[in-house]
Amino acid sequence: MEPLKDASHLYEVEYRAYHLERPGFRINEMRLSPTQKVPWHTHTNVGDTFYVLEGNLRIYLMDPKEAVDLAPGKSYEVVAGRPHLVTNAGETPVSFLIMQGVGEYDYVPIV
Repeated sequence: MEPLKDASHLYEVEYRAYHLERPGFRINEMRLSPTQKVPWHTHTNVGDTFYVLEGNLRIYLMDPKEAVDLAPGKSYEVVAGRPHLVTNAGETPVSFLIMQGVGEYDYVPIV
């Protein structure tokens, strides 16, 4: 599939805010309900660094296959090119920051 510059139309979230956006770097805040997820995808040039504000986040990864659970105050970096799926690992909403950079952002869906 072709890389996208904006994938927000591909999945639903409870809340999304863009706190900083400049060439090569951005910080987004998201909140997922217990049933929501960010589908499998990768990024060509940027990594995702997740920082949990509230709730519990689970990141599934490929190459190698792995699952990472994050509680409030914890962070994890997914390097550019590594496929990942982001889910809520709890029974209440999860809020988190995603810091993306350094490089041009894209979203490559994995089907």
